[in-house]
Amino acid sequence: MSIKVEDYFAPETFKKMKAFADQHETPFVVIDTATIARAYDEIAENFPFAKIYYAVKANPAVEITKLLNEKGSNFDIASIYELDKVLSCGVKPEQISFGNTIKKARDVRYFYEKGIRMYATDSEADLRNIAKAAPGSKIYVRILTEGSGSADWPLSRKFGCQTDMAMDLLVLARELGLVPYGVSFHVGSQQREIGSWDAAIGKVKIIYERLREEDGIHLQMINMGGGFPANYLNRTNTLQAYAEEITRFLKEDFGDDLPEIILEPGRSLIANAGILVSEVVLVSRKSRTAVERWVYTDVGKFSGLIETMDESIKFPIWTEKQGELEDVVIAGPTCDSADIMYENYKYGLPLNLASEDRLYWLSTGAYTTSYSAVEFNGFPPLKSYYL
Repeated sequence: MSIKVEDYFAPETFKKMKAFADQHETPFVVIDTATIARAYDEIAENFPFAKIYYAVKANPAVEITKLLNEKGSNFDIASIYELDKVLSCGVKPEQISFGNTIKKARDVRYFYEKGIRMYATDSEADLRNIAKAAPGSKIYVRILTEGSGSADWPLSRKFGCQTDMAMDLLVLARELGLVPYGVSFHVGSQQREIGSWDAAIGKVKIIYERLREEDGIHLQMINMGGGFPANYLNRTNTLQAYAEEITRFLKEDFGDDLPEIILEPGRSLIANAGILVSEVVLVSRKSRTAVERWVYTDVGKFSGLIETMDESIKFPIWTEKQGELEDVVIAGPTCDSADIMYENYKYGLPLNLASEDRLYWLSTGAYTTSYSAVEFNGFPPLKSYYL
């Protein structure tokens, strides 16, 4: 397996990032903000009818928030900590949605006091908390969706509820003085099967029609979450292909007069903008006759690469070393046996790879810094730089 950098970055962009990386000690992520700006424009151009709510959890850096705020983005927030950080960047309350369905009542009150008026829910207990702490607010209910098997990072089971419960919650929202505003779903992160959106939109249509006909509730919004892919080892369709199909699904079910459509991109906006730079700590074999080498790096699952859990996300890895390749096991530096990134999926790295050589993990702008541990084994959080 030989990675070609030009398949992931424009030559001048990579040259700029590499020159910067050469001046800094590993491990760290360097992120090109111009790439993020282009990704935002691409989503806006392909979905001109949609409002974009950046999923802050993907990377909460103020540099990214400020950039996207200037471009007119809205923001999907998961906690009071993200809220404070985003508000400090000049984002207005009306640009924010509290998209986490698992939240303390006092946190809902905090959001409400800060001026936030749109909340996700998927349970009666949470809905009643919202009614007390954020009276009169807009509510959208998250439903369960199929298709997680075709997503590299599934998001099923923990979030969302069945269709019948979603309708019950939207009726109850009206009874509690809230505004039953819409329905949300998430087909899974790094979703490869575009048809997953078709099935989810079909469920939403049923909810819309039944609530209108049986309860006189006219919903106004569909939040389609994220799921659009980044450029990892296994390539996917273009964003244009996703947009054309999803737009067709929407119009087949809702006609040309679409409800308000919300997208919550995270990975697809920023993953392709990042390079995680690590150093080889050690290369070893487990016996004199062992076929595989173990390559230990100074970055691992606990320092930004948690999405290698179950080898779900396969990052492209590039090194300046050239020559014959050999399959390796790639592991992190901590004294935890779970800190192995790739063992079953075989990465080929040069036979002459040695300690102090650098590995460049491409497409690592999303879910690396935000997943990095604070001090596991004493290692500091993953550093990040924004160009």
